[in-house]
Amino acid sequence: MKNLVFAAPPILIRRDNLRKSALPILFFLMVVTMASASGCGSSGEQQLVVSAAISLSNAFEEIKAEFEKNNPDSNIIYNFAASGVLQAQIEQGAPVDVFASASEKQMDVLEERGLLVAGSRADFAQNEVVLIVPGNSVRSPANFQELVKPEVIRIAVGNPEIVPAGQYAREVLTNLGLWDKVQEKLVMAENVRQALAYVEKAEVDSGIVYYTDALISRSVVIAASAPPGSHRPIVYPIAVIRGSKEEELARRFISFILSQKGQGILQKYGFLPGSS
Repeated sequence: MKNLVFAAPPILIRRDNLRKSALPILFFLMVVTMASASGCGSSGEQQLVVSAAISLSNAFEEIKAEFEKNNPDSNIIYNFAASGVLQAQIEQGAPVDVFASASEKQMDVLEERGLLVAGSRADFAQNEVVLIVPGNSVRSPANFQELVKPEVIRIAVGNPEIVPAGQYAREVLTNLGLWDKVQEKLVMAENVRQALAYVEKAEVDSGIVYYTDALISRSVVIAASAPPGSHRPIVYPIAVIRGSKEEELARRFISFILSQKGQGILQKYGFLPGSS
């Protein structure tokens, strides 16, 4: 059983109460314990726990397959969730070896608190913000400015308190003078993939997600890209977490992601090259 991947369970977030939510550390410890006890490999196998932003899940699954092919004694265990949730888990002592965030903000906090292995941090990918609509919609906004139209009733975004995609969406809407005008229309999602799912199912009229998320879906259409300068650059950093028992393997994993092969996989899924 080598292909264990875990995702955070749903987090209930109300629009009128956007306090930071975090997955209980007990759940994370249970996940890792289950993975270790499930006979994932031989006794000499090295397990690497990687907490990664959920927007990376498709690309990282292919990276896992390639990395384990070249490192047959390794077993990558993924924990996918919103970067803010993963940050909180690490702060609470979750046994994580590698953290890959969808924003520099969460990584900066961990670095300031001394929770990263010095010199292990690297920027490995970048992304873009897009406005998406259901593929079969008849009242879709054609651009961000049209979100204020009365026929646009619901707009899915990640909760800005814990979801980087939501933070970037808020920046875009604020810089375009739209944030206050569309507040009552916002449907807050626990992560960017949930925002994508709302649009795929036509439960909302539009959504704001990463370009890479829109790219993997056959059920949505990209209506517009965020104008240049409307948000901070979307940079994905990765680092080894202090206290990792597999620091050498963790560094090897990061090196693979930064390699030509790893970058090729990321670009296949729509990510732009990182700045490292």
